[in-house]
Amino acid sequence: MVKPQSPTADTLIDQYCNFLVVEKGLSKKTLEAYSRDLIRYRNFLAQQKKGTFTEHDTPLILKYLIHLRKSGLAARSRARHLVAIRGFYRFLVQEKILRHNPAKLVDLPKTRLALPDVLSREDIERLLQVPDTDKPLGVRDAAMLELLYAAGLRVSELVHVKLQDINLEAGFVRIFGKGAKERIVPIGMQAKKKIEIYLKTVRPEQLKQSSSPFVFIARADRPMTRQGFWKLLRRYAVKAGLHKNITPHSLRHSFASHLLEGGADLRAVQVMLGHVDISTTQIYTHVTRDHLKQLHRKFHPRG
Repeated sequence: MVKPQSPTADTLIDQYCNFLVVEKGLSKKTLEAYSRDLIRYRNFLAQQKKGTFTEHDTPLILKYLIHLRKSGLAARSRARHLVAIRGFYRFLVQEKILRHNPAKLVDLPKTRLALPDVLSREDIERLLQVPDTDKPLGVRDAAMLELLYAAGLRVSELVHVKLQDINLEAGFVRIFGKGAKERIVPIGMQAKKKIEIYLKTVRPEQLKQSSSPFVFIARADRPMTRQGFWKLLRRYAVKAGLHKNITPHSLRHSFASHLLEGGADLRAVQVMLGHVDISTTQIYTHVTRDHLKQLHRKFHPRG
């Protein structure tokens, strides 16, 4: 009986790319990046006289990352390569081609990005309660703050949200992010309630006889500007007693970190943030690791 041949490296990469299309629904651009990175890794293995993938490849993966660094590749790009390699080996384990993932314990290269400022849940709660909802502008500001945090929006996305982009019944907002890339993000009950109150009571009074496609209105029937919201946020941060350097992006960082801390899937957070490259989202996982260390210290008998 003839023993069946093991699939070639190229065949396995093709199978993985097909898996990413069918099962993960990755965009053509992301798929091309993954494929390109894996082919480069395969070529490196070939130079090392290695024609197959095994569970003992950890030293080669490390050697490859060193090779990329010496080639002048930036830390963020090296991190993207490792993400592709990790996912590929994970697929080989799922398909029972390998028993273990040799890339699992390899750390991501340091990206030299400053870790984002993250507010605690308590800080967020204090900030969201500051606007005086007995006043019309307080109702508007409360809705804006709640939506910014609830959907993890960039400030430019927040001020450009249009009426047609919000579906309060379904609890979603449609966002056009960088490169006009569209994404749909859930907004939660609190944001839904505050936006509904604003749209029914305050916004019609702001517009009077005028009209505007934008949800949030400032003076003279004009939409809120990025700078205008930035000033509002700073004022509310001071009133909340938050002495950190709070920016609109702080709430976006907090949104991502709190989701991951609560156990959300990294790819789901990637989609909600509108990141094309998952290595960008991975800068938030430091919070998850800190949270796990705290739990270990608190509850583990040898913590």
